[in-house]
Amino acid sequence: MHFDSFNIRQIKKSDAPEYFLFIEKNRKRIARYFPTTTSSTKDLDSTSRLISNQLSMSRKKELFHFLICDTLSNTIVGSIIIKNIDWNIQKCELGYFINKNHEGKGITTKAISLIVDHCFKELELNKVYMRIAEDNFSSRRVAEKNSFVIEGTLRQDFKIAKGYWIDVVYYGLLRQSKK
Repeated sequence: MHFDSFNIRQIKKSDAPEYFLFIEKNRKRIARYFPTTTSSTKDLDSTSRLISNQLSMSRKKELFHFLICDTLSNTIVGSIIIKNIDWNIQKCELGYFINKNHEGKGITTKAISLIVDHCFKELELNKVYMRIAEDNFSSRRVAEKNSFVIEGTLRQDFKIAKGYWIDVVYYGLLRQSKK
């Protein structure tokens, strides 16, 4: 998947060194909302294990991890994960983050649009949803720009890195709405 000077592709084992550096540069900023990712990428070995595990899950169609790459600098600038796939209900959850230097430029919004299209057209899912912290206004804006609808607030539905529970806003998008 391509747009502007960006490429969206599935993560590969060989991405481990660059992915570790990408996480390392953004660790403090993303730790609150991605505690599993940050705790699973403490060094190159743990990052390699995480990617191997994700690739195994991908082969079983349980999770798909995509990277947003800048084709001009040939660097990773973002991450999008299709997770919590329920093939019976035909729905999945999206999780995503982008490098601080690329925030606010519409890159995530466009990348999410392409991933949503992939979910509906290639994976043939019926619903894509996001659970976003109430105070994560940037991510909420990405969801809203992609026509996701607030379906409610899930109280104490996510445990952040500091170990306490937060409420999340549940956004959903149906395949019929995207057409």
